[in-house]
Amino acid sequence: MKAVLCKSLDGPDALEICELPAAAPGEGEVAIHVAAVSLNFFDTLVLYGKYQNRPELPFSPGGEVAGTVASIGPGVQGLSAGQRVLAYTGGNGCREQVLVPAGAVISLPDGVSDEAAAAIPIAYGTALHGLEDRGRLKPGETVLILGATGGAGLAAVEVARRLGAKVVAAGTSDEKLKICEERGAHQLLNLTNIDVKEAVRSLNGGNGPDIIFDCIGGPYAEPALRGMDWGGRYLVVGFAAGEIPKIALNLVMLKACELIGVFWGRHVKRDPAVFADQMARLLDWCAKGEIRPHIDHVFPLEQTAEAIRMIERRQIKGKVIVKP
Repeated sequence: MKAVLCKSLDGPDALEICELPAAAPGEGEVAIHVAAVSLNFFDTLVLYGKYQNRPELPFSPGGEVAGTVASIGPGVQGLSAGQRVLAYTGGNGCREQVLVPAGAVISLPDGVSDEAAAAIPIAYGTALHGLEDRGRLKPGETVLILGATGGAGLAAVEVARRLGAKVVAAGTSDEKLKICEERGAHQLLNLTNIDVKEAVRSLNGGNGPDIIFDCIGGPYAEPALRGMDWGGRYLVVGFAAGEIPKIALNLVMLKACELIGVFWGRHVKRDPAVFADQMARLLDWCAKGEIRPHIDHVFPLEQTAEAIRMIERRQIKGKVIVKP
């Protein structure tokens, strides 16, 4: 089978198309014929060895796939060859076949395309876990999403709207922010050349947001925290702006607010039953048209490196898909 392999931590230039043996599932494993792989911002980091998880070389990028069951290993029940499925792999998705534990495999309902399904687990899973489990979002609360035009942020726009929030989408491009409006954002906020603290404080009738869902970190984090409401919840999701901010803890005291980490990958491993339930809910919403993953570009396997370069260059609105 063909696979895109990273053999050195030198970014997308180190990716090669290679031939590997067909996947052979062991005890409790499933081999999946990959129809679509979704790429994420963390794929740009892992290729340089800058992500918190460092897979052994060589590896393939791509942490979430959709396709059909090729074969199942001993002890696997409830799955059969040819069945359409979705899986969170954590990596090694950019290949024609992938091996995953059976517990990470979710059956796909009719009405959800392979491309849409592959775009759901990480971005939408993070949004649902972050807003519902960690942020304890209540209907009617105001949610500010920093980095709303990327894959994770745009998913958070849709999930927050689905959960009954008033959604404020923040980014640095008016053109990209229009997609957030199309996906249900009630208000748009361009962070370029503004006083971020005052702009955030002006939201929600001058009280600031109840929840901040921060995908980017960097220079926006502290002023956004300064502008949030008393007793608010600041969800730390990622650092796409590049810099991991240093937050003065006196702000947490003065705001009586909470700084809350959202680590979806660890959540999946610790609570697989909750993961399965959340994926079933998200797929149901997708089948009903209540969430609609925005697929910005689709690339063949041979152009995986270019797909990752586009993510690096901040040229993507929503999600990028690779089709082996």
